[in-house]
Amino acid sequence: MNVNDLIVQGGEPLIFLDYIAVHKVESAMLTDIVRGVAEGCRQAGCALLGGETAEMSDVYAPGDFDLAGFAVGVVELKRASNPTRVQVGDIVLGLESDGIHSNGYTLVRKIVQEAALDLGKVFPELQEGTKARRIKGTKNGKSKPEPKTLGHVLLAPTRIYAAPIVKLQRTYKVKNIISGMAHITGSGMVGNLERALHKGVDAVIDTKSWEPLPVFKFLQEHGGVADAEMRRVFNMGIGYTLIVRPAFADSVAEQLAKSGERVHTIGRIVKGTGRVQEV
Repeated sequence: MNVNDLIVQGGEPLIFLDYIAVHKVESAMLTDIVRGVAEGCRQAGCALLGGETAEMSDVYAPGDFDLAGFAVGVVELKRASNPTRVQVGDIVLGLESDGIHSNGYTLVRKIVQEAALDLGKVFPELQEGTKARRIKGTKNGKSKPEPKTLGHVLLAPTRIYAAPIVKLQRTYKVKNIISGMAHITGSGMVGNLERALHKGVDAVIDTKSWEPLPVFKFLQEHGGVADAEMRRVFNMGIGYTLIVRPAFADSVAEQLAKSGERVHTIGRIVKGTGRVQEV
């Protein structure tokens, strides 16, 4: 989440530091946490420069931990994101998320509790679209997805967009063909994409231009959550957006797809008052 917020400004991640607070230091648990942090840094292309571990048995209950961190990056000021660059006619591209990412878990926990959902159960409707591990050695010699429990689906790691975005920006060293970006977190598409706009334009987003991941429909049905609340709390399948010049939209989408992103053309920029319209 740190580096995804950082690259929105046009920056390139350089370093990351972590802070872990626990009831009692347990080497196995800390090893797992730091291994995950290091893998995230590898994906983001930044260095894990250091960290701090605090043992506070009077504050945290046994088994509890608090994990925080921050990232530092660099950007040339003339290439930093600036909402005034957004123009009527620009195209909005959306990059798919891998799941809930790191926002909306208060609502998720409430749904799980009130619907008495079993986190260890495999729900067939959740298997499509998940990044399942592969099992080797099947009869036909091919691998097949390993079914994921509800708990694993809900805790799918946040997708890190840093590497493909930084690579894309390095491709255009002179032209600023990206006029704005937004990391879709809490407050959904509307609350986050609006930050990339100025008061003279609106972004019109076609909500039918991508298919939300099955986990969102699952949560909505089991929790009886209204459509508007779902869109306000969750990313609904789009974790990152770019506003690009129309002449470069296809090229940008193709480059991002080659980098492994699942890209959709989800909207356009029109005259307006700095709002996001979901249609």
